[in-house]
Amino acid sequence: MTKRIAIVGAGSWGTALAVIGARSGHEVTLWSRNPEVVRSINEQRINGSYLTDISIPDRVTATNDIDSALDGATLVLLAAPSHAARTLLTKMSPALDDDAIIVSVSKGIEIETGKRISEIVKEIAGGARAFVCLSGPSFAKEVVAGQPTAIVAASKDAAAARTVQADFSFENLRIYTNADVIGVEIGGSVKNVMAIAAGMTTGLGLGSNSVAALITRGLAEITRLARREGAHLETLMGLAGLGDLVLTCTGSLSRNRYVGEQLGKGIPLDEITAGMNEVAEGIKTTLAVKHLAGRAGLEMPITNEVNAVLYEGKSVQSAVTELMSRPLREEL
Repeated sequence: MTKRIAIVGAGSWGTALAVIGARSGHEVTLWSRNPEVVRSINEQRINGSYLTDISIPDRVTATNDIDSALDGATLVLLAAPSHAARTLLTKMSPALDDDAIIVSVSKGIEIETGKRISEIVKEIAGGARAFVCLSGPSFAKEVVAGQPTAIVAASKDAAAARTVQADFSFENLRIYTNADVIGVEIGGSVKNVMAIAAGMTTGLGLGSNSVAALITRGLAEITRLARREGAHLETLMGLAGLGDLVLTCTGSLSRNRYVGEQLGKGIPLDEITAGMNEVAEGIKTTLAVKHLAGRAGLEMPITNEVNAVLYEGKSVQSAVTELMSRPLREEL
């Protein structure tokens, strides 16, 4: 059955999901704050800023008017960077249909409050609103190119999760459902911090041994925080945990890994971000995770060292040395 879908945020992932939604037979409205992106999609059928080599189906319409984007939409995907979530949700809330399902594909944690996207949605749109977190190992470019991809739709509302699963599963995109929203959100957010660390490792010229150690100990940190927040262990071992972590730490398309690599080569953060077209969520998420861990009294040494490099002027080499010189202990 054809549905009306609104996607708020026309970056690479928002655009990719618009294409998948249209390929699945739905009518999609894609909101962007950038008038040039809107014009490019509507007139040339490409997103001139992101995924420039992908033809956008006619079932996708772009707009700068958020109210018109949301009008009649039964699924509303929030695909903007997480730091913009509160502002956008505040603008969106009055225009949302009562039965619309909010689907977050953002991967981040609010710095000021330590809240996950689901908690911000509950605060602004109300606790009765159906919410789904769509996350997992997925590079937008590979999804729209038709490469097999598997991700997770997590919700406390099983029917809402199944709706997202049915509406976005397509030939090459397989979606599993999960009730553990906390685990999926934290897995998707904190893996970006670890990806920066993995990039730092390769940027220093270190090899596979070092990256494998980083990923494994990074998973331990993610699991420690997620379990403290109430997540299920199985989620962290699945697509939204280990799967997304491995992809983001090793994949050449990872923005967060790229940031870490450049830092490892000695390039200043301001210079790195100035040359990027999209947001690397891990930069802000590092600060949020450090605050969360501090409040919970959790030990997260990799996060601490990434934070020191990003915000305290510490060199990448010193951060690696610090990690390797920590007191010896049991693994488990």
